[in-house]
Amino acid sequence: MGFMKKIILRFTKQVSLFLLGAVAWGGSVQSVAAPRPNILYILADDLGYNDAGFMGSEEIHTPNLDRIARQGAVLTSFYVQPLCSPTRASLMTGRYVCHTGVYTVVRPHAPWGLPLEERTLAEALREAGYTTAIIGKWHLGEFQKAYLPTRRGFDHQYGHWFGALDYFTHLRNGELDWHRDDQICYDKGYTTHLLAKEACRWIQEIPKGKPFFLYLPFNAVHSPLQVPPEYTKPYQNLPKARRTYAGMVAAMDEAIGQVIDALEKKGVLNNTLIIFSSDNGGPRPGKWTSNKPLRAGKGTIYEGGVRVCAFATWPGHIPSGKKIDEPIHIIDWYPTLIKLAGGSLKQKLPIDGRDIWPVLTKGARSPHEALLLCGTSPNQVAVRKGDWKLLVYGYTPPSLKGQRPLKERVELYHLATDIGERKNLASRYPEKVRELRQELDRLMKDAVPMPAGAKAHLKQRSRSGSKK
Repeated sequence: MGFMKKIILRFTKQVSLFLLGAVAWGGSVQSVAAPRPNILYILADDLGYNDAGFMGSEEIHTPNLDRIARQGAVLTSFYVQPLCSPTRASLMTGRYVCHTGVYTVVRPHAPWGLPLEERTLAEALREAGYTTAIIGKWHLGEFQKAYLPTRRGFDHQYGHWFGALDYFTHLRNGELDWHRDDQICYDKGYTTHLLAKEACRWIQEIPKGKPFFLYLPFNAVHSPLQVPPEYTKPYQNLPKARRTYAGMVAAMDEAIGQVIDALEKKGVLNNTLIIFSSDNGGPRPGKWTSNKPLRAGKGTIYEGGVRVCAFATWPGHIPSGKKIDEPIHIIDWYPTLIKLAGGSLKQKLPIDGRDIWPVLTKGARSPHEALLLCGTSPNQVAVRKGDWKLLVYGYTPPSLKGQRPLKERVELYHLATDIGERKNLASRYPEKVRELRQELDRLMKDAVPMPAGAKAHLKQRSRSGSKK
């Protein structure tokens, strides 16, 4: 009897220790087996939905992206915002732009940015013990020092604050936009090459055993269309603009391969969660980008503007060779990554994103009953629920009813049978329009207006004829 009692006591102690470990990692037994991952988020700028091999492109070659994507899951219904700054705000906060107010692009010297009361992903991960860096494009404000990356949770910053800079001179509208730790930097070279070099250097210098978050938002492949000539040689059969764009994609793919090699050399590749996506759909589809089979492109709330190429890879954790068509949004990475990192989701502002780890690892359904797809103002919105998508132009959110009413245009599409959004079914299915309109009102019930600083700056630029 004494022998059996010892066995029972030993077993009880082992179970208790196991469960305590589970609580320490966030309360789930499953998470005990998975150490906190390093996190690499690679964000392309203006990449077309069909401009990478893993998405079906036969014109543009992306061997490094394809290799990494095959090792994980391709996300075929991954949604973002239709413009640069709004997507970055959603990634950094886990909140829809109707709650952050970042509906449009933050331009140089504009008197606004990502509101300072917002808690950023970098801040949350740093609180969880991660070393953090942004190497690439910020685009969320610089008019006051408090808005700069090193004040928003990043231990290290390298690259540019805005977009549309010259790839060789790093000038935008005659001003140098290249910085190290938010101080002017005069490094010379093609921006894509410089970002890759810095990312590799930073990875090698991270203390061994220290988890890290590397946010790598390239300015590639945003205009101006510029690339060293050698990258265009395989694409001589393409029209000039498309040829240069293809070369830019190839240069970015090469750079990403170098960063992956740095992770492998460091010995941390197998414990690094790698996420890749574009920040919006490709601009000028058919001219130099391809969003096939989606309709339209950057700046719109059609699928070509807000559904982008994406994948997630973590060997041994995310099943390889999978395609996931469940609708998920870039806001979902915020709670998912913080939970994986063992961080806290307690904060003042509510989180719109949902944990998508079961979607990625267990084939679960999307955690969203409906997804909100905001346009470049609170008056241009869409909602996706299941295979149905409602678009409303001239929409007035319930929280902004005091505004002058706008003339509405409503469009309804069934994406499973019409992914190209060609056939407007609004008049045929009025009950479905009413149902989705209710979802839209629910999601937009506390929408905030565009910040006064953004409105004033846009009006001023419009009057002066300043270029974008």
